[in-house]
Amino acid sequence: MSKRFAVILAAGQGTRMKSKLYKVLHPVCGKPMVEHVIDNISKLRFDQTVTVVGHGAELVKSHMEGRSDFVLQEEQLGTAHAVKQAKELLNGQKGTTLVICGDTPLIKAETMEALLALHNEQGAKATILTAYTNDPDGYGRIIRNQEGMVEKIVEHKDANEAERSVKEINTGTYCFDNVALFDALEQVSNDNAQGEFYLPDVIEILKQRNDIVSAYQAPRFEETLGINDRIALAEAERIMTKRINEEHMRNGVTIKDPNNTYIGADVVIGSDTTILPGTMLQGKTIIGENCLIGPNSEISDSTVGDYTNVRQSVVHDSSIGLKVEIGPFAHIRPEAVIHDEVKIGNFVEVKKSVVGKGSKASHLSYIGDAEIGANVNLGCGSITVNYDGKNKYKTVIEDHAFVGCNANLVAPVTIGKNAFIAAGSTITKDVPGESLSIARAKQVNKENYVKKLSLNN
Repeated sequence: MSKRFAVILAAGQGTRMKSKLYKVLHPVCGKPMVEHVIDNISKLRFDQTVTVVGHGAELVKSHMEGRSDFVLQEEQLGTAHAVKQAKELLNGQKGTTLVICGDTPLIKAETMEALLALHNEQGAKATILTAYTNDPDGYGRIIRNQEGMVEKIVEHKDANEAERSVKEINTGTYCFDNVALFDALEQVSNDNAQGEFYLPDVIEILKQRNDIVSAYQAPRFEETLGINDRIALAEAERIMTKRINEEHMRNGVTIKDPNNTYIGADVVIGSDTTILPGTMLQGKTIIGENCLIGPNSEISDSTVGDYTNVRQSVVHDSSIGLKVEIGPFAHIRPEAVIHDEVKIGNFVEVKKSVVGKGSKASHLSYIGDAEIGANVNLGCGSITVNYDGKNKYKTVIEDHAFVGCNANLVAPVTIGKNAFIAAGSTITKDVPGESLSIARAKQVNKENYVKKLSLNN
């Protein structure tokens, strides 16, 4: 079987983005657009992938390390010049090379595969990915002959009236015979207004040799969208969001309002889970089956077990078990581990803590740097006082302990198994198991105080 190679063009700075962030690193649905490109390439069988980097080379590499080889385009002199930088890795090898831009995150793997298949079926030296659009202004037109083969690509500014009426456009993605590609690249000239070396010129060179040049039309124009500015970035976000949401719904997830639900590209959701409006699921998040998420919840880089509800709450970098109730208005901060059947109620914050099975913090509590056992009750206003202004300390609350309302547990401190903490206590020493600890000032009532105060005034 013929070898396959892929060349990703990712060297441009993207000046129209007006950003310090390099163009191909701008995220679409939570992932840099160039990662979407290589993700789709990785779904197919390629023997080698080469990414052409330039501006922000090291940062781009860091997002793709281990998934691609890299070559540097030190000076950006056009698309043909960019592809030519891969010569040292690919020149002379027999096979088919896909050339794709790193700012086209919406092109599906299935479309790439269809492009490659047509290229091989027709024995072409080059195959162009085209698209049909009702508004082709600014795009190069694909001119076909009576047999349907590509005759030429005409740039918009050079097209006559008849050619401008053509609605099939060049998307900038191609397949080439690898040997023919690098041979033709040597003949590409920069004799043009911009003084750059353009990859479409390779098509004309191959046509002059009477080589077969073919074209495959993408199923939808939107799939071929190249992102050059913030307007196109927002459009790509809209298209990708719709695509992701529809895939989850086909897989058995209920999304009540897809237009107001934002799910990242790598998020996994189990069947029969319901996502309510205003919810954002990001990063490497995994949601189990039969969950209820939202409305207006934000979960990133976290796991959520089956039958768990997260209502109007924020969860980051944490693990939540089965049959857990979170919220409303809870904040689960990084490194929290919430075990099964726990309740974290309204205005409760958990940070870098373990909460054991069946425990409850129903409202208005802070749990930080703590290890909470099973079936512990934390009353309203319970606080683990973990920070002395310089260092963080740990609180341990063992199984079946009961912490009354407005209790301060000043770490480092351990509350023993089955212990009781009286409401309003400030605990500074360990509490043995099976004990009741009361640590509050003695109440003093000064009778007739208000009357005496008024007489003195």
